[in-house]
Amino acid sequence: MEKINCGIAATGAAMPEKKLTNHDLEKIVDTNDEWIVSRTGIKERRIMEEGKGNTELAVKACRQALETAKVSPEEVDLVLFTTVTPDQPIPATASLVQARLGAERAAAFDLNAGCSGFVYGLVVGKQFIEAGVYRNVLVIGADLLSRVTDWQDRGTCVLFGDGAGVALLQPTRGKGIMSMELGSDGNQYEMLRLPAGGALMPASHETVEKRMHSIKMNGNEVFKFAVRIIPEVTTNMLRETGRDISELGYLFLHQANLRIMEASRKKLDLPPERMPV
Repeated sequence: MEKINCGIAATGAAMPEKKLTNHDLEKIVDTNDEWIVSRTGIKERRIMEEGKGNTELAVKACRQALETAKVSPEEVDLVLFTTVTPDQPIPATASLVQARLGAERAAAFDLNAGCSGFVYGLVVGKQFIEAGVYRNVLVIGADLLSRVTDWQDRGTCVLFGDGAGVALLQPTRGKGIMSMELGSDGNQYEMLRLPAGGALMPASHETVEKRMHSIKMNGNEVFKFAVRIIPEVTTNMLRETGRDISELGYLFLHQANLRIMEASRKKLDLPPERMPV
């Protein structure tokens, strides 16, 4: 029996209209445009309007991908939504997207794997395709991080914004997604977390007053971890696929952080043009 490979048939993206520039942030916290750009490469971020949730952006991105691939909502088998900011705990935001799309026969569930959620989603969706269970899988990566950002914390508020991206996975006769590597280090959970709002620390006057419903990050430790793990994982995947670093066309990282990108690029000995900002 011929092996089924999984490929990305189409993509879609959506973001809010409202922009929050570095100059806008200068009026909120002690920072400036030069400092932000020199360290992150970020000039602006998008912010979702009040009263609208994650579903809004995800549906727009999904429709774009389906139109590109000429796939109808009725042909979608699975809606897989990776996010840390669901519209509400129950039901899954994937179910809300499924309903809005009119993908009546599709299964739907959410997946929370933090910053690496979309990668985890691709890997999970890939298994359904390669097992021959499904033919059309929508993998969504979307967050409204502005809703969980402490706008008084200059170390984190410059980084986060709102947006959605989606990949439509289908069987392919080509090589498809060639390699994957997942990992986790739960011992380092305090480096980046959102403490309150779950079963361990439900919402209370105290958690709200202490800003425990917003992202807390140890930027220096996150930097050191990323610079160590990115070259390691990249090298492993190249080895697994029988490729040399010289054959690598581009390396795209999750977050536009110039310090992480530059340090990783030097460790991998990649020319600057292969790691675009």
